[in-house]
Amino acid sequence: MAAVVERVHHIVAQGEFVFTQGEGVLHGVPTVFYDLFRVENDKLAEHWDVVFAKPDCLPHNNGLF
Repeated sequence: MAAVVERVHHIVAQGEFVFTQGEGVLHGVPTVFYDLFRVENDKLAEHWDVVFAKPDCLPHNNGLF
């Protein structure tokens, strides 16, 4: 089963880096996606990500996004 990103909250680009922050569903579980891409010569050169189940509550008031 593939991940389904339902909402992109932020896209930030500077130089050769692009960061995205979103949420969706992975294996039927509400999930948060943070991705960092490095682009070189108009092609994706590298990709890093953090993917985790969206918590029901947080120990702070800052939010995830």
